[in-house]
Amino acid sequence: MRLWIKDPLAILGEGAECGLVIEGTRIVELVARGGTPSAPVDATFDASRHVVLPGLINTHHHFYQTLTRAHPAGLNTELLPWLVALERVWAKIKPAQLRVATRLALVELMLSGCTTAADHHNLFPRALENAIDIEVEEARKLGLRMTVTRGSMGLSEKDGGLQPDSIVQDSDTILSDSERVLKLFHDPKPGAQIRIALAPCSPLAVPRRVLAESAQLAERYDCRLHTHLCQSPDEDVYAQATFGMRCVDLLEEAGWIGPRTWVAHGIHFNAEEIGRLGRAGVGICHCAASDMTFAMGICPTRELEAAGAPIGLGVDGSASNDSSNMMEAVRHSLMLGRLRYGPSALTHLDVLRWATEGSARCLGRDDIGRIAVGLEADLALFTLDEPRFSGAHDPIAALVLCGAHRADRVMIAGQWRVVDGAPVGVDLAALMAEHKAAARALA
Repeated sequence: MRLWIKDPLAILGEGAECGLVIEGTRIVELVARGGTPSAPVDATFDASRHVVLPGLINTHHHFYQTLTRAHPAGLNTELLPWLVALERVWAKIKPAQLRVATRLALVELMLSGCTTAADHHNLFPRALENAIDIEVEEARKLGLRMTVTRGSMGLSEKDGGLQPDSIVQDSDTILSDSERVLKLFHDPKPGAQIRIALAPCSPLAVPRRVLAESAQLAERYDCRLHTHLCQSPDEDVYAQATFGMRCVDLLEEAGWIGPRTWVAHGIHFNAEEIGRLGRAGVGICHCAASDMTFAMGICPTRELEAAGAPIGLGVDGSASNDSSNMMEAVRHSLMLGRLRYGPSALTHLDVLRWATEGSARCLGRDDIGRIAVGLEADLALFTLDEPRFSGAHDPIAALVLCGAHRADRVMIAGQWRVVDGAPVGVDLAALMAEHKAAARALA
């Protein structure tokens, strides 16, 4: 079936002023200003009320944290005390709670215009060993694309780490399960719905063997690598004292500094490291909201991008944001970036590019992230019908500057997944009631 999304109010796609034609899962034609499709279409969607964007791509999240938003144990604290307190809460999460947390996060993301998400799951208490399987199942039910990262923590309190013993795993378990989920779920082909990445929590949270052998598995299975890196200056202080090198050096020693890798935060790099990461093509996920929450600093996005590093955006955990909204992440990134670089050095188009093309590059995907012929039909359509948009002159700029936060329609792989601001096939009230009950159990 050929669908013409016709005459949008505005569209973030060159040469598509009169819309685009979708056939199957892909974009097959762009309709330029004053034009019509070159061949008959089977259906037409009138987009004259809609601003059309490529689907937004979230490159860093922690879905289980939707259960502990604004949790008293973590309110108004520094990063490390927050982690210590909440990791004791997260250790109690059961499979049914993770399932509903994942479903809620996916729906919340989709409602914000997100069509692809990467979740960094690194929590494996007893009975939650199959957490990756649960996330894959939920993504498949809802139709959202995912890079599910098989995270890991291997150093607990008894080893001098922060994590309670109950949520860490030994190296053999981490590596064997990493290979298991790669064999089961990873699909490197264009148009894939599910991909797996390997994601030790940080270079300081696992034995060095896990870092090195994860890189070897990534080469063997053609998957990506992901970790938190240089969110806090304390990381390099500890790495220098313990290993005699900085965190970026630890990753390089393990074979991670290359285009397979993208990292979250990336605030406290020195100039030499920025150049090294850029030359290697390491992607950086900018997590503006959580970085502001913990007053960690501002990611040097402009310097990293100028050096050659892809920049993507992430909402980060729903207990450090405390939201799972990609359009909010776009606006946060613009405002925080202007605080660092000034009002003319960073535009709404820059941050939208990071949330689409840049994020796709971080995830190693060239089949999504733009409105172009041959790419997957992943789209986010917003209306400007709310009072916040009244009087706006530039519709695309208005989405960012006036604070759009909910899409009217979302398409993934040519299928409508959000219609009239509601997720298709999801009883949202029932989902929220189940999710709230699961969260209360962690009070």
